[in-house]
Amino acid sequence: METKIFNTDQIAEAAAAIQAGQLVAFPTETVYGLGADATNEAAVKQVYLAKGRPSDNPLIVHVTGEETVKAFAQPLSDKAEALIKAFWPGPLTLIFALQPGKLSSAVTGGLNTAAFRNPDNAATLALIKAAGVPLVGPSANTSGKPSPTLAKHVYHDLNGKIAGILDDGPTKVGVESTVLDMSTDIPTILRPGGVTEEQLAAVIGTVQSSHHKVGKTEVPKAPGMKYKHYAPNAQVTIVDHEADWTAALQWASEQSGTIGVMAVDRILQAHNLPDNVEAFSLGHDLTSASHRLFAGLRHFDLESPVTGILAQGFTAEGLGAAYMNRLNKSAGQQHFTN
Repeated sequence: METKIFNTDQIAEAAAAIQAGQLVAFPTETVYGLGADATNEAAVKQVYLAKGRPSDNPLIVHVTGEETVKAFAQPLSDKAEALIKAFWPGPLTLIFALQPGKLSSAVTGGLNTAAFRNPDNAATLALIKAAGVPLVGPSANTSGKPSPTLAKHVYHDLNGKIAGILDDGPTKVGVESTVLDMSTDIPTILRPGGVTEEQLAAVIGTVQSSHHKVGKTEVPKAPGMKYKHYAPNAQVTIVDHEADWTAALQWASEQSGTIGVMAVDRILQAHNLPDNVEAFSLGHDLTSASHRLFAGLRHFDLESPVTGILAQGFTAEGLGAAYMNRLNKSAGQQHFTN
């Protein structure tokens, strides 16, 4: 199969491929997603095959608004309506209890709940409308690898495995959406993301964060809860404190291969980098670092291979919770110790 790059003037052609049961990657404000007709079980199963994704890892259903959600989910609560009004379209995924038989177990992982999102990207909203169906949309990468923030990242992983990629340039947010479970008594964050716990609480009151570890035989309710994620080829090591960078760079200088360094400009400019270090700027603050995190991991995979990566850590508060969630998973919880 030849994977075609669709530009934003070719949305009708991309939608026709979706309607024919094929897979088309699409842009969102967070990362690129791998799209298939959420009501076509055969197409959904092809998503798992293309990604090499475990079949008990549920998929997020992308919609153009709450009317589509109401066709599948149990009646929405007042809190759910308030969240939709406040954050959709945007980087917030909401899990709802389903009406019986409305979505295939290939979408839900066999659960009686499903995750829904209204992405903040005009091209993708136009694609969903043109296709006339909601789209499943896990990250458009090989399962376990860093999420794609550019069409070329998708092409690298999935060329020949999917029909096409709708290219709308780089994504804006860079880390995936917050996943909030609305099927529990107290709304529960299952994955931190672009909408923070504080922002959610300001709209609906108390929310809680799940620290539940999914067992080997347990089906996760949201992506990223059970399996290895975001890992580049080289081992990532997190440098938690600015004071540790002198020692970390000394360690890097003693390694035989090239070491990648991902940090904000202030840190990169404050140190004389060893000759065997290649720097990737995370910008100037946490917001830009969250935007550039996956791009940096992809850079050291695809454009400048290295034998190890040192990456800057941030305090896990607000957006930092999402950044550190992804970075810890990419590093396998490995932190630099001086």
